[in-house]
Amino acid sequence: MSELKKIQLEYILRTSPNVLFSFLTEASGLSEWFCDDVNNRGGVITFKWSGDSEEHAKLISLKENKYVKYKWLDGPENAYFEFLLEVDEITGELALIVTDFAEPEDEEELILTWNSAIQKLHSVIGS
Repeated sequence: MSELKKIQLEYILRTSPNVLFSFLTEASGLSEWFCDDVNNRGGVITFKWSGDSEEHAKLISLKENKYVKYKWLDGPENAYFEFLLEVDEITGELALIVTDFAEPEDEEELILTWNSAIQKLHSVIGS
C-alpha cells in the first residue's frame, strides 16, 4: 500500500459561516448534499449513499463556525477529512477548505467527487 496523499481543496461559498457550518455538522444538512442519509448514534456517524453503500465515521474535533474534522472508522490511522471555514478579512468571502486523503492513483477521482459534492452544496444553499 502506498503512502496516502493529503489533498486540500478550496471553494468560495456565498453564505454565512453559521449557515454553512450547519450543512457540515448536522445530519439534516449533510444529507442534503454529502450523502443520501446520515445517522448519529452514540458518537458514530453513519453516512449512507444510494445502492446500500455506507461508511461510518467519528467526529474527532469541532470549533463552532470554524472547522469540523471527521475520521472514517475503517480508514487508515492517520487519515481524516476536515472542513475549515475561513473568511477573508478584506473581501468578506467565505472559503470552505476541504482536507482529505487518497492513494496517489485515486487523487483525481477524489477531487472530482469533492467538486461534485460542493457543486451540490452550492445549489442547496443557493450560493
